[in-house]
Amino acid sequence: MTVPPRLRRALVRMRRDIAFIAAGMTLHLLPLLLHCWVVMLLLGTVFDPDPDTPVVLAFSLPLLFVAGWGLTEPQRWRFRALCGVELPRLRFREIKRQFGYNLLIGPLLVVLELLLLALLLAAVAASLVLVWVWLVPWQWRRDHGGYVVPGGYLTVAGLLALAAVPPLAGGLVRLEILVGRAVLGVSRSDELARRVEDLTESRAGAVDAADAERRRIERDLHDGAQQRLVSLALNLGLAKATLTDLPPEAQQVIDAAHREAKDAIEELNNLVRGLHPAVLDELGLDAALSGLAARAPLPVRLRVDLPTDLPTGLPADLPQRMAPAVEAVAYFVVSEALTNIAKHAREATRAEVTVTRLGEILRVVIADDGSGGADPSGGSGLKGLAQRVRSVDGTFRMSSPVGGPTMMSVELPCPM
Repeated sequence: MTVPPRLRRALVRMRRDIAFIAAGMTLHLLPLLLHCWVVMLLLGTVFDPDPDTPVVLAFSLPLLFVAGWGLTEPQRWRFRALCGVELPRLRFREIKRQFGYNLLIGPLLVVLELLLLALLLAAVAASLVLVWVWLVPWQWRRDHGGYVVPGGYLTVAGLLALAAVPPLAGGLVRLEILVGRAVLGVSRSDELARRVEDLTESRAGAVDAADAERRRIERDLHDGAQQRLVSLALNLGLAKATLTDLPPEAQQVIDAAHREAKDAIEELNNLVRGLHPAVLDELGLDAALSGLAARAPLPVRLRVDLPTDLPTGLPADLPQRMAPAVEAVAYFVVSEALTNIAKHAREATRAEVTVTRLGEILRVVIADDGSGGADPSGGSGLKGLAQRVRSVDGTFRMSSPVGGPTMMSVELPCPM
C-alpha cells in the first residue's frame, strides 16, 4: 500500500513535533520539580522545623542553579536536531537569559506540553475503545450488549481529538521556537554587532582583492606592454642612428615614431605608478612619497615620521611597515592631492606633506598656500578620495576657505 506524499509529510511533521514536545517536557519538568522541592523545603523550615532541612536546602539551591545554567546546551541540541533551529552558544555572562528560560519560562511551557501529550494519549485510547472491548472476555460482551453505542461515540470523539493534535502540536512548536529565539537567541545588539563585523570583514576582503588586482595589472603592464615599448624605442633609436643614408622623409618618420614610442613609455610609466607603484612594495611608503614629491611640478616639503620599533636583528632605521591596503590609500591620497594642487590651486607656490603615525592611527596632512575655495562636494576627485579613505575605516577632512590656505587631513587605522 502506497502512502500519499502529502499524508506522509504530515505524519513525518507530526512525529517531529511530538518528539520535540516530549523532549522539551523532559527538560522543562526537571526545573519544575526542583522548584516544588525547594518550595516544600522552605515551607518546612517555617511550619515544621527540622534540623536536616537547612542542609538539604543548601544542597537543593545549587542544583537549581546548575539546572538553570546547564540545561541550555540540551535545549540547543533539541532545537537544532529536531527542528533545525540553530541557537547561539550563550556566554556565562548572559546567565540571566538562561535562568529566565530554564527556570521561569520552561515550567510554564511544560504545562502546555503535558496537556498536549495527555490529549494525544486520551485520543488514541478513545479512538481504539472498540478494540479494547474485543480484548476482554466474550462473556462480558454478551452480558453488556449496550457497549456498542457509547463505544462508537468515544471512537468518534477520539478520532476528532486525534485530528486536532497535529495543528495543536505545530502551534506549540512554533510558540516554543519563537520564545526560544527571543530568549536564548542572539539579541538585537549582538546581531547588529555581528553584522557590522561581517560587513567589515567582507569590505576588507573586497579592498584587498581590488588592491591585489591592481598589483597584477601593474605587473602585467610592466613586464609585458612596457617592455615591448622599450624594445620598440630601442630599435627605432638604433635605426635612427645607423640608417643615415635614408631619404629625409624616411628619417622624419623614424624620428616621429621614436618620439611617440618614448612618449608612450612615459605615459605607461605614469599609468603603472597610478595603478600601484612598485617602489611602494619594495621600499615602503617613505620612498614612494619621496618619489611623488620629486616629480611634483611645484616645491613640496615632505616629512614622514614613522616608528622604527622593529624586532631585534632588523635595521633600526627601517620604518615599521603597515598593511598594504593602508599604505596604498595613503600613497594615492598624497598623489591625488598633489595633482589637484598642480591643476586647480591658483597662486599656489609650494605644498607641504606630513605623514605621522600616532599609535594605531596614520595621519596624513597635505597643505598648500593657494587661494583656497576647494569644495569636496563639487567634484568627483575629492569625493573619490573620501570614499577610498572610508573603504579602510578612515576619516577624511578638508579645510579650504576662500583666500587659502587649503589643508587636507586623513586619518587611517593601522593596528599594531
